[in-house]
Amino acid sequence: MLRRTVLAAIASLPLIAVAEAVPPAANDRENMLILTLKSGTVTIRLRPDVAPKHVERIKTLARRGFYDGLKFHRVIAGFMAQTGDPKGDGTGGSDLPDLRAEFNPMPFERGTLGMARSSNPNSANSQFFIMFADGAFLNGNYTAFGQVVSGMEFVDQIKKGPKEANGMVDDPDVIVKLQVAADVK
Repeated sequence: MLRRTVLAAIASLPLIAVAEAVPPAANDRENMLILTLKSGTVTIRLRPDVAPKHVERIKTLARRGFYDGLKFHRVIAGFMAQTGDPKGDGTGGSDLPDLRAEFNPMPFERGTLGMARSSNPNSANSQFFIMFADGAFLNGNYTAFGQVVSGMEFVDQIKKGPKEANGMVDDPDVIVKLQVAADVK
């Protein structure tokens, strides 16, 4: 009798789904990017498990060739390299609507990719940044969506801007090509 009462009580409790975010497998080429820089090739693992809309946006724009030739317009030594603005000055974006924030538990550490935005958390569009170093102060305030898995030494070589100009770069390096790995022949 007691057993049935306990089982009935347990059965009446609401189900709570507990799921840990699992990053895509290393061989999941649909969720990998190949970033070609003048200094070499960078491989990035995307994280649709934590930021599905942002990952889809980056893949859509990469497949359009949107990022090819865009400048790393703001690059701060010891912090990050920002790109993805067709205007090249930090004020532009794609023709697609802005994205709602997908803040997640992925930490901003060396090699993490995050979406740039204005002071409005729901203003991310096409600009993103790659971390040169850990930046825990960004955790939960910006959408993290990927991680460099190889070629970080080439990211480190991106031309930096002066501190007094907030990292704005004269004659900046560019993205030679950004592709979804599944599309690379």
